[in-house]
Amino acid sequence: MHGRIDGAEPTKQAKALMPIRITAIRVAPLQGESPQGGWSHEIDEKDSVHALIAIHTDAGISGYGSAFTNGRLVEAAAGVLEPLLIGENALEPDRVSEKLHQNTFWMGRGGSLTHAISGIDIALWDILGKATGLSVGRLLGGRYRDRAKPYCSLLMDRPERMAEVIAPHYEQGFRAFKIGWGPFGRRDSAKLDEAIVRAARDAIGDDAHLFVDAGASDAFWPNGLKWALNTAQMLKDYGVGWFEEPLKPDAIDDFIALRRASPVAIAGGEVLTRRQSYTPWLVRGAFDIVQPDVTKVGGLSEQRRIAWMAQEFGVRYVGHGWNTALGLAADLQLAAAISDCDLVEYIGGSAYVDRLTRAPFSLDADGCLAIPDLPGLGIELDPDHVARYTPDAKRFFAG
Repeated sequence: MHGRIDGAEPTKQAKALMPIRITAIRVAPLQGESPQGGWSHEIDEKDSVHALIAIHTDAGISGYGSAFTNGRLVEAAAGVLEPLLIGENALEPDRVSEKLHQNTFWMGRGGSLTHAISGIDIALWDILGKATGLSVGRLLGGRYRDRAKPYCSLLMDRPERMAEVIAPHYEQGFRAFKIGWGPFGRRDSAKLDEAIVRAARDAIGDDAHLFVDAGASDAFWPNGLKWALNTAQMLKDYGVGWFEEPLKPDAIDDFIALRRASPVAIAGGEVLTRRQSYTPWLVRGAFDIVQPDVTKVGGLSEQRRIAWMAQEFGVRYVGHGWNTALGLAADLQLAAAISDCDLVEYIGGSAYVDRLTRAPFSLDADGCLAIPDLPGLGIELDPDHVARYTPDAKRFFAG
């Protein structure tokens, strides 16, 4: 016998991982510089569509996450969830998050509570990483890669302006781009749609990746399956890597028909939440690429399950990442841990991505981002920077 099993004394490492209890949850709605979303009804600059979440513990370790929904809704959800969180072991993110889901089903599944749980779950994984000294990617099962290619996510504009929209980001070093929303599909003009895509391809050249996002989850999307089929044929001629959200988000039968006929890959799923919602879309073959958002779907715990399930059906996982620096950091860590994911979404010019952390994200010579192999998410929020965008940053960080 090399060691005792029953009744064995805990090792030094095990003692270091004795339960760490949650003492507080704090929410910081981000205001003032929300990136343009292209929605038909634009938000007021004083409102919030993103919120940061802090989880504080009795060990002095804090974790940080992000939720993609109105900040006031996140604050209200945090008040509902707080009694289920306080005193819980912060080192068990998967179990604690599932506890939150299971105990709030009757309040509505997949809405603001799920969005808030997303931020909590990310923060708990951040704590677990800091407590163990391991990056979240290693905790999620290991690192298949140490860098990922970000695709710069930009709004479409008139054809004569697309080069101007793209140029500063191309000069910054991005070599993959997603253009979306704007006038595309909304002016009843196939010629305009093609001119926009042509202008974008001309601006980035033949060697850069180009993806197109119709944004059919917008209010009162005017187009259907025939428009999507015709548009997919056009996109093929410009080397577009995928056609995202080409149909209304509940039109599963049309997605299935489009995927079978389209010469370009069909992507979607960003508005779905909870892993259970993805099952029929994967089983029935509605997507080539599935795009859950880690700040909406239930956090890293749910995102990983969806990515694994997608693999079983031969569907590629690429996370939707129109959120914050913390959302991007979570996407990077999961990209490290998923065997066939080497892309992450990066909002071009967003203050909430570029100006919240002590050290900004930096592209290498190939237009890739290094995936941090540091404890937790591997990034550090700057309290002074966060204070620019939220009214009570001091309380947020103090617990």
